[in-house]
Amino acid sequence: MSSSTFAPIDVLARALRRERDQLGVSVSELAKRAGVAKSTLSQLEAGVGNPSLETLWALASALEVQVSQLIAPPQHPVQVIRAGEGTRLASEQADYVVHLLAACPAGARRDIYRIVVEPASIRESAPHPPGTVEHVVLCSGRARLGPVGQCVELGAGDYISYAADVAHVLEALSEPVTAVMLIEHR
Repeated sequence: MSSSTFAPIDVLARALRRERDQLGVSVSELAKRAGVAKSTLSQLEAGVGNPSLETLWALASALEVQVSQLIAPPQHPVQVIRAGEGTRLASEQADYVVHLLAACPAGARRDIYRIVVEPASIRESAPHPPGTVEHVVLCSGRARLGPVGQCVELGAGDYISYAADVAHVLEALSEPVTAVMLIEHR
């Protein structure tokens, strides 16, 4: 591995320590705020483990940062991410996988993900911080998504945007669904 290439767990370990130090909290305090075991957090900061999407969201919320700030590798002037590449995160709740494609640069407030969801899998997300909006373009398959109680069925090529500061859902209805999601943080 070259000095300019980092394993995803190494990027996460460095970012957790950096953000925790900037916030001025101990491992114990951050674990308590995030609702994760202190041993889990210690392992992640040591570069060991494979955290779920839910664990990363909880840590990011407790650190008051976007998930992408914890998992984005160092950027280069030209970046190409081939299909199936990118920092991969899997859900514990559903057969749902995201790949971070572009992290929000300093001063900007958006992240881009490629999502793969298996049929009959439902991913319910807790509300994100106030003002968060999700933009989704369905690339393949059929899915039901949007705020709980206001979900819409979409097909390949369809676009939706919705407030993500309320509970929201993405459910694959047929063959595996692929989508591109842009999360806008305000």
